[in-house]
Amino acid sequence: MIPAKIDSISISSIRQKGLDSIVDWFNQHKRPFYALGWFYLGNTLQMEELFYQTILKVQKELPRFKSDASFETWVTSIFIHTCRNLSKIKSPQDSEESEHDDFLKALNRLEESEREALVLSCVIGIPREKAAQILHVSAEQMKGLTFSGIRSLRKEMGYGLDFNGCKEYQKYYIDYLERTMDRPQKIEFEKHVYRCPSCQEDLGTFQEVMLYLLERMESIHVPAGFMEKIKKKLAEQENRKQQKNEHRTKVGLIIAGVFALLIGTCYFTGAFTYLYYQWTEENPQLRASLQHGIGESLDLEAKSNGVRIKIKGAIADDVQTLVYYEIEDMKEDSQYALTYDDGVLVENGYKILKNEQIPRYYPPDLESDLNNKEKNVYEGKLSLPPLSKDHGTINLKITKLMKLNRNPYSQINESTNEDMFYKTGKWNFAISVTKQPSTEYALNQKTKLEGITVQMDKLILSPTTTILQYHIVNNQEARQIHQVAFDSLEVNNKKAKPDIYGSSFMDSSQYDYTFQAHFDPLPGEKPKEVTVRFGSVSLSVNDEKTIQLDGADKYPQTFEYAGSTISIDKLDAGNPANIVISDHEIKHREYDSLNFHVVSEDENALLSMEMNDMQGVALDKNGKEYDPAKTPFFYSNEETRYLVTVQSLKVVNEDTSQKVIPKRLQIMGYTTTKFLDDVVKLSLKEGVQRQGDKE
Repeated sequence: MIPAKIDSISISSIRQKGLDSIVDWFNQHKRPFYALGWFYLGNTLQMEELFYQTILKVQKELPRFKSDASFETWVTSIFIHTCRNLSKIKSPQDSEESEHDDFLKALNRLEESEREALVLSCVIGIPREKAAQILHVSAEQMKGLTFSGIRSLRKEMGYGLDFNGCKEYQKYYIDYLERTMDRPQKIEFEKHVYRCPSCQEDLGTFQEVMLYLLERMESIHVPAGFMEKIKKKLAEQENRKQQKNEHRTKVGLIIAGVFALLIGTCYFTGAFTYLYYQWTEENPQLRASLQHGIGESLDLEAKSNGVRIKIKGAIADDVQTLVYYEIEDMKEDSQYALTYDDGVLVENGYKILKNEQIPRYYPPDLESDLNNKEKNVYEGKLSLPPLSKDHGTINLKITKLMKLNRNPYSQINESTNEDMFYKTGKWNFAISVTKQPSTEYALNQKTKLEGITVQMDKLILSPTTTILQYHIVNNQEARQIHQVAFDSLEVNNKKAKPDIYGSSFMDSSQYDYTFQAHFDPLPGEKPKEVTVRFGSVSLSVNDEKTIQLDGADKYPQTFEYAGSTISIDKLDAGNPANIVISDHEIKHREYDSLNFHVVSEDENALLSMEMNDMQGVALDKNGKEYDPAKTPFFYSNEETRYLVTVQSLKVVNEDTSQKVIPKRLQIMGYTTTKFLDDVVKLSLKEGVQRQGDKE
């Protein structure tokens, strides 16, 4: 059994002496840890790797350990996490020592949570409360897992699955055998078992399983010289580390003169951090955050199927958890990106993430200088839901990568996704992140866009994004704004570009619609001057017009609407009826698309309209035209409006026995986009710092 307590002097000593002290601690407690690891791995060589990796992880994480916590519980959690990882990558050769062990095979057929509960409580002898902490469950759940684990193992050992005793007394089996029952309850339980043969038999087999587990614990011995081998491996690793440090020292001497210039002019630590990331981190957004002490700089790496993935950094706040990554194709000149929920899974997401919040979408950026240096390397960022706690370790499992194609649009448009390929493999990461605080500034600034009031309510500076919350007062019947696009947000003369996929609808009342617009993050900024530059607004305009239709007339026919001449090119009665409307003149056109419906001669008929085809053209702020079929991602530019030129529809009567004879075209209004040059300076109230919802 692992000792229940280590005093603060021991912890202090471990911190001071470092690696040697950690090795000594493991040497003192090697037997229970060896038994614990053996039940996962059953292989001597893997046991050496298990202790080696765990000791290095404890050394790395020791500065974060809180003295008021249980050291042995914390170490056991790291040990079990390493056990899980190694058990997933066992090769057939690794299992040779345990392949003939029927008990280990039976134990491995249990659910992981049941197996771990059994080993911790019945084999190692860790108290239920501490074992529950290690497995991140409640004490009551721990008791239930132990019971169901013994029940499952009992079946594997040939005793059968079901307990035939009285159900109301089964819940006391574990408490009785662990001697944790109150005396009156214990006496009552023993009286019942004395009179109930079924409960006697159940309790007996239950106890046999627990005793067998203890016997197996006693039969596991640490091989002679085991810790000496690990010490030797750690010494070799320390030697390699020292050689690297010596190399870095030589490089550091070359640039030491630069640092000397800074000592007299600025705070050295801040300057060093700033310059260190200026020289070592190429990604400008991650670099800016790290230079301001925001987020974690990581150096995690995994290889599979000829592809190397590096996790370079992670930043968590109450908006999202942002992971910066680099993917290198080591065999071909291909670039790959990660897509959340498509080959990317947070295995413990239900425990540590707010999964009710949808992660943000960051499309692949193939235009950046960073991704045009090498044909086989791509750097991107992946958004995950925000943490539900202030700190956590994300177990990220990647099984599929999306292959990037620099000219995919025409291929995809024509037929299928034949040019869209994926790379499969297994890349696993444990990413430790701490939630960073955000700062809110209250606003009370109004402006009018196209005669409609827009009020800015809140500015939120988060480590991963900058958010402007605003609401639109749509109290006019003739015109309503349904989307606002921003050109930029400037804070202290630093410009943040808008996230074109980032605007989100928050709430609505009778007239008010609340939105949040997202911009690039502005790490380290304390706003004094804030300026908003608007790009465009999308409007819906109510402008009714009725056009009489006569199936006997010849088409095309034209009519005037909203300053344009619109053509009805085709009109066929039937079920469905077919209608084609076009307007190829786009210069000075007021509307983007029409909002209309068709009325049949039978005005009580239940009709529905379905789009057969729609064509259009994109027009930017300067009047330049783009063909959407030839220019991929044209609509990713917010300063672009899409004008419909041809609409082909069919009108269906739900009564299939009746034809649709179009009688009139009823136009209710249209949508339009207005480009803006409006600039508003915001007055800020005192900021309020927050760090999400704490549990």
